[in-house]
Amino acid sequence: MQAFGKFLTSFDVEYVVEEYIYIPQEDEVITIAELKSKLENKRKMVIGTIFLYNPTIAPVGYNTNTKLASQGYNFDGEFCELNFDNNCNLFSSAIKSGYRGKLIEIKYLFGLNRPNIEPTSVLEEFDADLDKYASDQLTRYDKELNYQDYLNIRLSGKFVFFASGNKFDRHHKHIITYVRNLSAQASKLGKTVAFMHDNNYDAQESAEGGYFLPAIATGKFRDTRANAFKKAFSTFPPSIVKTS
Repeated sequence: MQAFGKFLTSFDVEYVVEEYIYIPQEDEVITIAELKSKLENKRKMVIGTIFLYNPTIAPVGYNTNTKLASQGYNFDGEFCELNFDNNCNLFSSAIKSGYRGKLIEIKYLFGLNRPNIEPTSVLEEFDADLDKYASDQLTRYDKELNYQDYLNIRLSGKFVFFASGNKFDRHHKHIITYVRNLSAQASKLGKTVAFMHDNNYDAQESAEGGYFLPAIATGKFRDTRANAFKKAFSTFPPSIVKTS
């Protein structure tokens, strides 16, 4: 598998604005030029979307230990090949049969390319931004680079798999509404919506509450979550799976 992305910066804040993974035929490797050629025919080549929480990823030759700007990265808005993160490692092992030779778009709830953004202070800023999103008010983070405009979102392919997370404080009402709206819009656009859920909520309750388990877990949930993700992608399109 290969991963490709575009990075942009605004007021010294760095964002991932576009990302794709390519599920190769056996021993196949594609170039940036070949990626662009495939993207010219999105209808045929992009078969779906996976939604994640936020990126912590770097181009090949760079790392996520410091800002890309401090490493001399040129934010030219062009595609570059990416180092694998934990999500990519899982995708590479889990997504195979039925997906080979195709692209999957990776979208994020929040495009901010930074680790550990779940502390309350950051979520409070996101929640406040989303409250202002539809207005002319200024937001802390860039409206176009950090957030998804769900009413005008473009989704290629047959499915949208939500692995965007479930650990939102209940008082972050605008974030929860944002996730719910993205899921509802994907369904409205005729996409197959799939995700993982656990015993806390059934599939319908999870969809209604934007409660979508992330693909990566730690501790005792690590293997069960990874196995559930593999099970979801054992079919095309992926299916809704309850973790054990």
